[in-house]
Amino acid sequence: MKVSLIVTTYNWKDALSVTLNSILSQKIMPFEVIVADDGSREDTKEVVDSFILKFTIPLIHSWQEDCGFRLAASRNKAIAKASGDYIVIVDGDMYLPPKFIESHIKNAKKGHFVQGGRVLLGEEVSENLLLKGVRPCIFSKGIRNRHNMIDSLILSRIFTTIRNNDRSTRGCNFALWREDAIRVNGYNEAFEGWGREDSEMVVRLLNAGLSRLYLKFKAVGYHIYHSENSRAQLQINNDIYLKTVSENLSFCKKGVSEYL
Repeated sequence: MKVSLIVTTYNWKDALSVTLNSILSQKIMPFEVIVADDGSREDTKEVVDSFILKFTIPLIHSWQEDCGFRLAASRNKAIAKASGDYIVIVDGDMYLPPKFIESHIKNAKKGHFVQGGRVLLGEEVSENLLLKGVRPCIFSKGIRNRHNMIDSLILSRIFTTIRNNDRSTRGCNFALWREDAIRVNGYNEAFEGWGREDSEMVVRLLNAGLSRLYLKFKAVGYHIYHSENSRAQLQINNDIYLKTVSENLSFCKKGVSEYL
């Protein structure tokens, strides 16, 4: 199984460096890494170029012009470029523990997509990670969802469940088969601005007959602290989401097919 790891980013090169460094420490490396860049400045390209020299696997920089928050289009372009069978999508402001990719591989199942968990790092522990490279541990101060830091096969078998709804959707740690992403036409590019694009994607995958594996105590990402994105588009985006729900849609009009 070939895993394409997609890392979303926008103008935060220091956080992206943390993510890329954590990928280098994976016990099992993905087949390739694609940085889905929503129009960052040249300094982000310089960071990616510097890591290309360190990676023994392909590291691809998928950049699009900065025309506002267009996360859906950025992800779709990366999915179109992916040559792996299985796609794991994370945000470029996350530290990935060494067993992250290994755990996703072991939990990949046909007919399923995976919602992974996250740990929310506070300001101080985030600053230590960004500036000093100090990796957070379960005893670090200022951590939310601390219990998610436990990596346990036994607990994972007990608490991992099938949840065929869009509750607790986290686009920052999400995995699916590439063929399933294409089947529903990827992310809906009707969404611009933050909010609901991940939940709407989950609904279409469920409507296509897939099941959502809600993975616990494995493949958890650590989210670096940052201020929240603007909610200005939330109501418009919520209307798009509600249309998908009410009409039982499994395919969006404008999606990854634009780039295949």
